[in-house]
Amino acid sequence: MPDIQIRALQSSPDTCAMLSEMLVEAVANGGSVSFMHPLPLQEAKAFWRDSLGSADRGERIVLGAFDGAELIGTVTLLLKLSQNQPHRAEIAKMLTRVSHRHRGVATALLREAERTAIEHGRWLLVLDTAEDEGAAGLYERVGFKLAGLIPDYAFKPYGGLTGTLIYWKRLQERAPA
Repeated sequence: MPDIQIRALQSSPDTCAMLSEMLVEAVANGGSVSFMHPLPLQEAKAFWRDSLGSADRGERIVLGAFDGAELIGTVTLLLKLSQNQPHRAEIAKMLTRVSHRHRGVATALLREAERTAIEHGRWLLVLDTAEDEGAAGLYERVGFKLAGLIPDYAFKPYGGLTGTLIYWKRLQERAPA
């Protein structure tokens, strides 16, 4: 998608509304992203208000992919981790609008998250994704390595347990001394 623009999102009612609609859509379409179906819009808004507030405090970065004025994807880079992990960040809440899937949006978001992580001194990324219908193929295509599987980790949005796959990626060849 050559016209997509990716930028860090700031807290605003419009941004929160767009992210909330995308989260509700993802859960309704079976996305295992910590919520059960049906996800009330108010619950999604509360989640994104908290997340954007955390971003305002520098604890995370919420990236948004735009097709014109339309928010079509997002990914969060969690920066505030334990004191002994200043070199690491976690990828969370990777979402792409159903209308824009399989068009390179998620890959572009991940590449920008990697660039941003390095910019913030993070050179090791970790993430998890559902074993059933997750994005394992995408993560492997962009260089993430499978660390393992935890069975029966969480409920899927419509019920039934799924395992989670844990991935990692080193963004530079050697760790700083």
